[in-house]
Amino acid sequence: MVRLTRIYTRGGDRGQTSLGDGTRIAKHSARPAAYGTVDEANAVIGVARLTAAADGGAETDAMLARIQNDLFDLGADLCTPEQPDPKYPPLRVTAAQVTRLEAEIDALNAALAPLDSFILPGGKPTAAQLHLARTVVRRAEREITALAEAEPVNPEAVRYVNRLSDHLFVLSRWVNDRGAGDVLWVPGGNR
Repeated sequence: MVRLTRIYTRGGDRGQTSLGDGTRIAKHSARPAAYGTVDEANAVIGVARLTAAADGGAETDAMLARIQNDLFDLGADLCTPEQPDPKYPPLRVTAAQVTRLEAEIDALNAALAPLDSFILPGGKPTAAQLHLARTVVRRAEREITALAEAEPVNPEAVRYVNRLSDHLFVLSRWVNDRGAGDVLWVPGGNR
């Protein structure tokens, strides 16, 4: 468990931050950018949870609570560079976390009609927030895959963030009255 007794350390006052292994790097480096965007996605999901129980039921809120915890795991994973035989094995995202997302996607999607159009973000407040979270997760995915081109990244972390955006999309439809409240794109509808 983490115990924080001081919130500010002044260690970042010159634009540097410490990674999980103690390495100091620039705050604008690819790694902090990736886990910072994961943190942003987590915050957007926190806002979605304000209405999740009302819009989608307690099950929706429980899924989002698990996802928020997973996103902290993902942040911990990304803030600790991969290295062979570490003295203290870092927390890493696992295949089981990806599999759980896939099972939830399949269960939610089974209750939805197939799509005949792309969906515009909207509908119920929770669905709109889930669409926002999905777009932030997609940005995190782009940053994580860019990081993975430059240095080793846990492949399960990449799989998790890819699957999470799918999960948030399907959950947004499920929350929108099982897709009945989806706002559909009408190509060229305003010409």
